[in-house]
Amino acid sequence: MSAPLQIGLLMFPGVTALDFIGPAQVLAARPDTRLHFAWKDLGPVPSDCGLPLLPTTTLAGCPPLDVLVVAGGPGQVACMQDAEVLGWIAARGRAARVVASACSGSLLLAAAGLLQGRRAASHWAFRDLLPHYGATPDPARVVVDGKFVTGGGVTACLDMALRLLAELDGPAMAEDVTLRLEYAPEPPFPTGRPEGLPPAQVARVRAALMREAGLA
Repeated sequence: MSAPLQIGLLMFPGVTALDFIGPAQVLAARPDTRLHFAWKDLGPVPSDCGLPLLPTTTLAGCPPLDVLVVAGGPGQVACMQDAEVLGWIAARGRAARVVASACSGSLLLAAAGLLQGRRAASHWAFRDLLPHYGATPDPARVVVDGKFVTGGGVTACLDMALRLLAELDGPAMAEDVTLRLEYAPEPPFPTGRPEGLPPAQVARVRAALMREAGLA
């Protein structure tokens, strides 16, 4: 009998709740899997919408990981200045079989030195920051480059996690989980991407995102 697959998901204050919970929900449906929710301590971690998330392990106490998943969110900006967090991502990412990110989590992977020369997805408002850390921005909703699976903004975390399952176990597993979750999106408004939208609308939303991230 094979050992369970060890998957670690980094959380941090100000993480976007869906970025974290979406991949956790998808990956929890995989048999023979252990999920580890990691942060510096075991106290509740506030997400960007106020929903508290509870770690199951500290960064130091987290076991060796087969898969590392890093979410995004406005709190990611502080993490990019945190040597402990970046060092943990770098070490765990180098050792992992597969490394994944949701939304602006790809910037954390890049800042940790893991995406040098790699293509990566990210939230559209922050994608142009990737080249500052040696990565090549890709507008696709999900990008696979070597062992790295990166997703676009927020809701793309579900697409990323399903693609991650396919990379790990083949498409049949991902298809079954897609059905299990009844993932058949029909967005009520066709404004989920900036392409083709009025520039004023895009600028308004970008400015709000920058303020929330502390970048404006």
